[in-house]
Amino acid sequence: MTSYSASPPLHRNRSALGRAALAALLTFSAAGAQAQNLLELFEAARGFDAGYLSARSQFDANLARAEQARAGLLPQAGLSAGANWGNVDTAGAGASRSINNQNVTLSANQPLYRPANRLAFEQGQLSVEVARSQLVQAEQELVLRTTSAYFDVLAAIDTLAFVQAQKSAVSEQLASAKRNFEVGTTTITDSREAQARFDLVVAQEIAAENDLRVKRLALDQLVGKSDVTPRPLAVPVALPAVSPANPEAWVAQAETTHPTILQATRGLEIAQLETRRAEAGHKPTLDLVGQYQVARGPSTLFPTAGNVRTNTASVGVQFNMPLFAGYAIQNRVKETLALEEKARTDLEAARRGVTQATRSAYFGVLSGQGQVKALEAAEASSQSALEANQLGYQVGVRINIDVLNAQSQLFQTKRDLAQARYNVLLGQLRLKQASGQLTPADLQAINALLAQ
Repeated sequence: MTSYSASPPLHRNRSALGRAALAALLTFSAAGAQAQNLLELFEAARGFDAGYLSARSQFDANLARAEQARAGLLPQAGLSAGANWGNVDTAGAGASRSINNQNVTLSANQPLYRPANRLAFEQGQLSVEVARSQLVQAEQELVLRTTSAYFDVLAAIDTLAFVQAQKSAVSEQLASAKRNFEVGTTTITDSREAQARFDLVVAQEIAAENDLRVKRLALDQLVGKSDVTPRPLAVPVALPAVSPANPEAWVAQAETTHPTILQATRGLEIAQLETRRAEAGHKPTLDLVGQYQVARGPSTLFPTAGNVRTNTASVGVQFNMPLFAGYAIQNRVKETLALEEKARTDLEAARRGVTQATRSAYFGVLSGQGQVKALEAAEASSQSALEANQLGYQVGVRINIDVLNAQSQLFQTKRDLAQARYNVLLGQLRLKQASGQLTPADLQAINALLAQ
């Protein structure tokens, strides 16, 4: 008579994942007081990340460079001084005398009409907007890098928990196969198959532990802290819907807000002003000039002896009209016109690239949401399949490898589902970045989904 008393009870295998998950949650809860949410880690990254701090310094430098163009419209003043000494020896007279001269000159210049300087100032103001959009772009990239590193750690934690749960389930299945072999109800094949699957899961566990360490190091380096513990998503997970639910609406928003398009637009305007600056090379300039000089030296009126002091003051206007510069101005205009056309082409390329990236990001989010729904259904189906195989194994209509395969499928589905949820949340941020709307405030919506 065949006996199945050595087979594992159904509820014991069903609870394998629950026990491993509970152990992972207890481990996480032990560090709950030190756990950080996404906003906290982003603020830490903004004050530590070398790439973002470099972008801020570059922004400050660009502001200072833009202000340098203002100097061409403001007065210029300078102070100069000089002194010289000499000896005059009159040949045949047998006499010599020493002479010395000193002078101090204060000069000032105020541009009255310099069109090139005015255009350079306008270019500087446009470059400020370019610099600001570059900083916004760097901040958006930091938001994505921080979120990606955050979810990488959570995904690695989930993977390790699922592998450990699978290890526990396979361990029970291995023990059951060995007991059944000892009582003669199964062949050695079941034991060897379970042992092979157990050894494989052990290798997966080692890899998962190492991957978690690497992901934690990456997050620590980004935020400048040690042993960072990110908060997981609260259960059940409710993913937000995409709004607006129309890719063309996202594209329309990108046309007016995307930093890349803004930079290309301002680049075209700067190139147009550069052409006008080149053409201004033909135009005259007019400056208001003034000078005050104090000089001391020997008198030039004979027979006055000794040194005299003279004070000289002058105010006037200085006009300059270029007549011919060897065709330099004409060729400079040709160069700037070509660069203007290049900037116009760059703007069109930027618009096309942003449009394509926005649509791709939108459909990527929709695809991710569809995958989440499909994997949620697959998880329920895989759980039912596992229970059916376990029951079939107990009554002798299923073999050990069937149960092992069903367990592997369930744990793989759970891992894929967790990763798909993270991908959807990250994809929504990528969509906002693609449309130029991403700000640190967008992290608050994700923060609200985290366990408190």
